[in-house]
Amino acid sequence: DDIDPDPRVFPDFDDDLRGAFKQELALFVDSILRSGRPVIDLLDAKHTYLDERLARHYGIKDVRGSQFRRIELDDQRRWGLLGKGGLLMLTSYPNRTSPVVRGAYILETLIGTPPSAPPPGVETDLDTLDPGSQVTTIRSRLESHREQPSCNQCHGVIDPLGLALENFNAIGQWRDMDRFAQSPIDANGRLASGQPVTGPNDLREALLDRPDQFVQAITEKLMTFALGRTVEHFDMPTVRRIVKQAAANNYQFENIVQGIVESDAFR
Repeated sequence: DDIDPDPRVFPDFDDDLRGAFKQELALFVDSILRSGRPVIDLLDAKHTYLDERLARHYGIKDVRGSQFRRIELDDQRRWGLLGKGGLLMLTSYPNRTSPVVRGAYILETLIGTPPSAPPPGVETDLDTLDPGSQVTTIRSRLESHREQPSCNQCHGVIDPLGLALENFNAIGQWRDMDRFAQSPIDANGRLASGQPVTGPNDLREALLDRPDQFVQAITEKLMTFALGRTVEHFDMPTVRRIVKQAAANNYQFENIVQGIVESDAFR
């Protein structure tokens, strides 16, 4: 609700689309958590829920009316959370994408390893351009930013994650060209592990290579909610035990919840 895309850049955005983003995410997450499916499916489930407005926004045909219905997605780029317009808008600025915000979101929320805050005095506004200078891509501006050693230490980890989603604009539509720089989008990169990625499909597969990491991040978030406090270092053996037990049942949501409510911390 707090995100207001710039109407000069995105004149087609309206409150109907905002509501559709929210409804899609609510129905999608609910379909995983309440159906006995592995929570890993949040990353790569091949279905979503669309009405005509949202389907048109995604470029999907043959969906009519305002009623949301389950749709099996042919386009792999839309699979899972990383292909959802609401999440992509939430991790953007009103007028443009932000690979840094998207990368930091993945690190903090999906992997559970939040990045450090930028050092004091570092210029973080990538929109600052010299008068009369040519508009360049966000990728080019980030590359210049990373030339500073103090910046590259964190941005070398954050940026490849966010740049893998750069073909999605700030309201979640797929694009091949940067309209301002008049240049093709380059989503290629290399993750901190050394694994190359060329877009959202590779990024999703990289996250799926470490399912325990994703499930641990979910478990920590649920523990925080259940306990009403931040998860501390002394809670981590419990968190790891819950994840290990859930793995034996294919990481079902109910097993994670059961492990939390049976823990000493909760009881």
